[in-house]
Amino acid sequence: ACPGIVERNNNIFLNTDLENQFKAFREKAADAMPGSDWTPFEKNSSLPPERADIVIVGGGVVGWSIAYWLKQKEMIRDGVRVLVVERDPTYSQASTVLSAGGIRQQFSLPENIHLSMASADFMRNINEHLSVLNDDPVDLQFNHSGYLFLASEKVAHIMEENYSTQRYAGAKVSLLSPTQLKEKCPWINTDGVVLASYGLENEGWFDPWMLLNAFRRKAISMGVYQCFGEVTGLCLCQYHSIVEQTKGDKVDFRRIKYANVQMPNSLEYQPVECAIVVNAAGALSGKVAEMMGIGLGPKDTISGIPLPVEPRKRFIYVVHCPNGPGLDTPFLVDYSGVYFRREGLGGNYIAGMSPEEEEEPETNNLEVDHQFFQNIWPHLAHRVPAFECLKVKSAWAGFYDYNTFDQNGIVGMHPLVNNMFFATGFSGHGLQHSPAIGRAMAELILDGGFKTLDLSAFSFKRIMTKEPILERNIV
Repeated sequence: ACPGIVERNNNIFLNTDLENQFKAFREKAADAMPGSDWTPFEKNSSLPPERADIVIVGGGVVGWSIAYWLKQKEMIRDGVRVLVVERDPTYSQASTVLSAGGIRQQFSLPENIHLSMASADFMRNINEHLSVLNDDPVDLQFNHSGYLFLASEKVAHIMEENYSTQRYAGAKVSLLSPTQLKEKCPWINTDGVVLASYGLENEGWFDPWMLLNAFRRKAISMGVYQCFGEVTGLCLCQYHSIVEQTKGDKVDFRRIKYANVQMPNSLEYQPVECAIVVNAAGALSGKVAEMMGIGLGPKDTISGIPLPVEPRKRFIYVVHCPNGPGLDTPFLVDYSGVYFRREGLGGNYIAGMSPEEEEEPETNNLEVDHQFFQNIWPHLAHRVPAFECLKVKSAWAGFYDYNTFDQNGIVGMHPLVNNMFFATGFSGHGLQHSPAIGRAMAELILDGGFKTLDLSAFSFKRIMTKEPILERNIV
């Protein structure tokens, strides 16, 4: 039995008996007056529906991509009722819109390369997928200037290995010697550079908000329900137990029956009965997993293994340099970890760098550490001498949904909660992979397995067996 909604974040157990009585009364009133919307209780129009087939926790670009592909694959209109729950109505703190907006095929894992290639193809033909009748065409403002990775002597062999993997996967990438690099980019200082890797097609950057809003607009037009609120609890019921033969421990298999959705700035909530929950909550997906007891069980048991995803704050600085590199400047990633790209046409650029593990900033806010730019500037000025004269105009911060286990996405079902699916932990490349991730998740949920791209390597199983699959090209 499932007597109530479990509020894991504050250990409050809310009994739903009263809500069930109200629900039964509303159903009686509807039966008595068929065809009428009248109700003896005032209904909040912002509340989510009482039932949904699939509840997606997280209305970022990954969540909305999943919602779109679920509706795209449904056999009959309204055959699948999908609800997307997003806690930030303004999207002012959403990781999607606070990212650098890049897309590249230059990864070390074939799965990530194929995800990028499929997503780039989707974006190239985006209006075939996401156009809405009587609305303006989607314009992602895609800049196809490519990515340029630089390697020192210490890591050049890794770049060569990655290049072979990328070419074998079908990516159009070329290796450049320091002389060839200087010919292509006269503004660059090649000191310390032994090898460079340049993406010839399907790489560059785009407007993250335009992609998110295009998915959202199209999904809503297809019948997806949108709710601004926060999933604060999940009601689970145990349906099966077994005893492990090796240790003799009891293993409980559970299912989610309800998602409790709290309205913003309100005590009002709505229990949503559902068949499947998709955890696409990004940097907060670890907390959502804890609501189901994932990671809270005894140590050395499956239920004691947490979802290894946590927020990591990253800073992006907007700098102005009127004599900087020109319009064909690629998205450059130096072997020091510093990156930059152009931002618009007025001599502006954005730049950033991931901090060392011991220097990770606090994640309880999105305040910018302006002093951190002093770690970036020397590398920028060394690689591009024109950047010795630049001015920081502004800056912002955003969160990675950082997978501390192996910095790769976690895609698929949890072994003990068989109607909880994960699409999280992408560690900075969720935006660029979102079109292909959404399609893969829809296949897994509706078809029972991956059809176009095999992402089984990204399942939760690797965390249970302690077998990381490391991506070497994390920016």
